[in-house]
Amino acid sequence: MGRGGGGRHRLRVGLGGAGGGTPAGVRLYDEQHRPVLALVDVRMPPGFTDEGVRAALVIRRQWPRTAVVLLSQYVEERYAADLLTAHTNGVGYLLKQRVADVEEFIAAVRRVADGGTALDPEVIAQLLLRRHSDPLEGLTPREREVLALMAEGRSNAGIAEALVVSDSAVAKHINNIFAKLDLPAADADHRRVLAVLRFLGVSPN
Repeated sequence: MGRGGGGRHRLRVGLGGAGGGTPAGVRLYDEQHRPVLALVDVRMPPGFTDEGVRAALVIRRQWPRTAVVLLSQYVEERYAADLLTAHTNGVGYLLKQRVADVEEFIAAVRRVADGGTALDPEVIAQLLLRRHSDPLEGLTPREREVLALMAEGRSNAGIAEALVVSDSAVAKHINNIFAKLDLPAADADHRRVLAVLRFLGVSPN
């Protein structure tokens, strides 16, 4: 996805020849136009190991307003944790099997491009297994459900639809979550991100 002049601008990623194992040659074809979003496979040439993850981290470091969605064949929670630790907005980690549901995939990509998050439910489950302690023990089962749906990147309306409750009920649950997790006062979007990171056991930088 690109912007500027109504045209499309591609992101060229070269990963060979850099010293210290750092991806080299991550650059724009047109430096004057920043891509809105980079869609990156976790495993890319030349080694098909973690080149895509390293490229995603370079992209976010050099162009922090460019959103990144990682695609993976399997759940690799370390990569998801690395990306979430480095950046708390405009990131997604989806399993490739989700791409088959085109509408859901497009919705997730748009959400990330708009600065939100999109995490595959299986990725969330694996990240939860990494936690050594449970900071959420004070939450009710319903509040945990709401927080899990927040982690997937769903809006209040989307959560209400999934749980078959009213928007006001969802808002009340979210306010309770913020209070119980003792999150610092901030704008609502930032507090949502902090709540999700706490849920996943990931510490923001």
